Amino acid sequence: MAFEYPGDGSLDYYPCRYGTSRLVFRGPRRDLERPYVVTLGGTETYGKFVPEPFPALIEAACGLRMVNLGCINAGIDVYLRDPDILAVAARAQVAVVQIMGAQNLTNRYYSVHPRRNDRFLHATPMLQSIFREVDFTEFNFTRHMLQTLQSVSVDKFEVLAEELRATWVGRMRTLLEALPCKTVLLWVGRQPPPSPGRRADLTHDPLLVDAEMVAALRSRATSYLEVIASAAAQARGTDGMAFAPLDAPAAQGLPGPALHREVADALGPEVQRLF
Repeated sequence: MAFEYPGDGSLDYYPCRYGTSRLVFRGPRRDLERPYVVTLGGTETYGKFVPEPFPALIEAACGLRMVNLGCINAGIDVYLRDPDILAVAARAQVAVVQIMGAQNLTNRYYSVHPRRNDRFLHATPMLQSIFREVDFTEFNFTRHMLQTLQSVSVDKFEVLAEELRATWVGRMRTLLEALPCKTVLLWVGRQPPPSPGRRADLTHDPLLVDAEMVAALRSRATSYLEVIASAAAQARGTDGMAFAPLDAPAAQGLPGPALHREVADALGPEVQRLF
């Protein structure tokens, strides 16, 4: 069963920082003087509501020093805009880069918060000219904005979606090139990367990322790994997760301990091999 708590802090994430970065990561803080592996990614890598996320499971099983640099709701911009954290990642023996969605990054059509990438800041004149009927001051989050724009016009939305896809590929290439260490490109989801389609699917994560985009990056990484949630892991739902009652809807959309275990079982041997 899920562990539900009445307070705001269901789990102690031992929040910590590295260097002079303003980003807060899940701790305990790791010693960076000895060889280590970093994991970069979003909420899944951070392990929100999960007592032992996959980096911690790998550390326990393989004895490797795992530095969890996952950020809640992160996009690629979190890392590219933070030289301190990028330096920490570059000094690792191995860097695991989770494939994150394409919605949470600044592009020619809109800007996002530099640290909280899911926060929509403002639309550029280009996007306002395409969707003249939309009041962009109503949006606080990127996903809500994209869903609304698609409902207004599927055809006009595809112009924006193509921009996001192209920008995502370019930023991911930049991130991988900034990591001189060995890298593992990691896909975690309920299904494999989908084939490119004529209509963007905003119901599955990583949002707007398809097989063609992933293929464009695979040669840039040392290895590529797909972990698709098993039927058994999906059936477990929020079993073993720790959250307050008000967080139940959010918890239902995130990987639970069963999937984190599957990720650790698949990723651990690969990281150990590269290390």
